[in-house]
Amino acid sequence: MTMWLGLVTCELAVPGARSLKEKRRSVRSLVDRMYRRHRVSVAETGYQELHQRAEISIAVVAGSEADADRLLVSLRDMTDDLHDAGVARWEERILNGDELSYGYGDD
Repeated sequence: MTMWLGLVTCELAVPGARSLKEKRRSVRSLVDRMYRRHRVSVAETGYQELHQRAEISIAVVAGSEADADRLLVSLRDMTDDLHDAGVARWEERILNGDELSYGYGDD
């Protein structure tokens, strides 16, 4: 069985945030919803010290390329539905797990 990996880097603009606390509340809410709904690995990975910008990274594992794509579409839809933030950049890749080198047993 082949595994498929979906990787996303998303930059968010949070124009209404007047403090880091307000931004983190908005970002944490999104991260928590993504995890609860889809059980994906997701974390805030950039711009931690800026109060109107955030970066989150997401990793998903699926049994088929189509499943990985559907999951990424759902995650993008969740992000697009934010009321207090907007997507400034969305970069995604879907990788075939068979093409990865794991660093052991490879000749």
